[in-house]
Amino acid sequence: MPSEMMVYVVDDDEAMRQSLSFLLRAAKVDVQTFESATAFLEALPQIKPGCLVTDVRMPGMSGLDLLRHLRERKVAMPVIVITGHGDVPLAVEAMKDGAVDFLEKPFDDEVLLGSIRSALNEQVNDQGRLAMRTAITEKLALLSARERQVLEGLVNGHPNKIIAFNLGISPRTVEIYRAHVMTKMEAASLSDLVRMALMAGILDDVSPSDPA
Repeated sequence: MPSEMMVYVVDDDEAMRQSLSFLLRAAKVDVQTFESATAFLEALPQIKPGCLVTDVRMPGMSGLDLLRHLRERKVAMPVIVITGHGDVPLAVEAMKDGAVDFLEKPFDDEVLLGSIRSALNEQVNDQGRLAMRTAITEKLALLSARERQVLEGLVNGHPNKIIAFNLGISPRTVEIYRAHVMTKMEAASLSDLVRMALMAGILDDVSPSDPA
C-alpha cells in the first residue's frame, strides 16, 4: 500500500483503538486513532491523505453521521465501516453514503488489512473494480427470480422469517434459496454478499427498510 498514506481509526472503544493500532503498526502501516467522530473532524484540516476506519455505532456522532459530514465537505477519503452483529442494514446505508467497505465484528485481521490496502489503492484499481463488477453481474444473471428476491431480503438485513413472510414461502424454503444464492454468487459470508450486491448496483432503488 502507498507508504505516504495514513490510516485513521475512529472508535469510542479504547480497547478496539489499541488493538487496531497495534495490528496496523505491526503491518508497517502509519495509524492515528481518535476516540470520537467529533475529534476526527476537528483534526481534519491537518490530516493528510489516507483511509478512515470507523465504528458505525458511537455515542454522539455516529459513523454514518461522520461519513455524511465528509461527503458534505467533499473530502475524498475512502471509508471502511466496522459494524456489530445485526447491523447489516446500517452497513448498507453506509455504503450508499459512500463507504467503500464494511466489516462485521469479529473480523479477521487479514481481511481488515486487505480492505485497507484495497481502499488506499482504489484510485489505481479502477480497471480492476470494473472487471470485478462485470464478474458479479454475470453471477447475478445466474440467479432465478425467487433467488434474486431472497438476495434483496438478505442484503437489507431481513431474517429468514421476515423474508419468508414477505414472499409467502416457508423459512425452510428461504434457507434453501439462501444456500443457492451463496453458492451461485461464490460468497464466503453475508458481508461478501452485501458488498457484491452494492458493487453491482442492485440496491440503488431499494432502501434498507424496504420489504424484500
